[in-house]
Amino acid sequence: MSESRSLSRVAASKQKAEIKKQQTIAPEGSQFEEIGVEEWMCDTLKSMSIKEPTEIQRACIKPIMAGKDVIGGAKTGSGKTAAFAIPILQKLSQDPYGVFALVLTPTRELAYQIAEQFRVLGKNIGVKECVVVGGMDMMTQALELQKRPHVIIATPGRLRDHIRSSSGAVNLSRCRFLVMDEADRMLSSTFVPELQVILPLLPKDRQTLLFTATMTESILALKDAEEDPAKKPFVHVCDMSISTVNTLDQYYVFVPSQVKFVYLAHLLLTDDLKEKSVIIFCGRCSTAELVTVMLKELGIRCTALHSEMTQQQRLDSLGKFRAEVVKILISTDVGSR
Repeated sequence: MSESRSLSRVAASKQKAEIKKQQTIAPEGSQFEEIGVEEWMCDTLKSMSIKEPTEIQRACIKPIMAGKDVIGGAKTGSGKTAAFAIPILQKLSQDPYGVFALVLTPTRELAYQIAEQFRVLGKNIGVKECVVVGGMDMMTQALELQKRPHVIIATPGRLRDHIRSSSGAVNLSRCRFLVMDEADRMLSSTFVPELQVILPLLPKDRQTLLFTATMTESILALKDAEEDPAKKPFVHVCDMSISTVNTLDQYYVFVPSQVKFVYLAHLLLTDDLKEKSVIIFCGRCSTAELVTVMLKELGIRCTALHSEMTQQQRLDSLGKFRAEVVKILISTDVGSR
């Protein structure tokens, strides 16, 4: 037993060392103009109060604009979506047609989040994006796909369903970019059947962009799969150690399990939290539903978010929370997306 643990520690240490070797230094340049971002995009970023590029953006935007395949690793919240959306939209502005880019993501929530970024960043060029995920009406999605959107943001399962539904339902023959967000999950065995249907429809000369918050050996191995040095992907891995912001206070509250919900309700009813937005994370869908029902019975306005809800119900819950119609969101890990 101790020997297997030692082997596991050695393997983990080797993986960390390999990832550390890829942690290149991003080029200097504190302004977007210095890394090849065009004036119209800079104006859009300024209107969003985004003044300086993050490390992953400084490192990856230029190589993508230069036509390189890219593997990028950075922790959640570091600006990975903009790192690929900005150069894709700039290329699209030069030669607008659909379908120009396909973005694959493992979850519905992340798909909507990415679509929103494309919509906001591409508003000055009239970008048309289409979200193709499960839980929504297939006919409505099929009609949107027929309009040849510039960017398709999809979960693999639903996109495969559309491809199989009828010949020519999804035309990817001229697609310039394939993006896999959360590439560690996209390249796992879970999505192999779907990718085997989708990838053959893409042109061989496309650019492939892989971004992840969890760098794995299998992803890093892709950089050596191409023998031609000119075609090797550009790789940049930021420091991916997890840290919390200085303004966040963290507390552990140890209470007997049979009365923990009583303590939770009491905390939510205190003056300190009454008017504040609160997210309560639960480990199971059933727990999230239980807490939601309990709080509503106590007269506390709240809404739930978990995978057993329909996609429309999830969007409605998020909308209520964002608009502050309700102050409390009870969620499983889908809320982190």
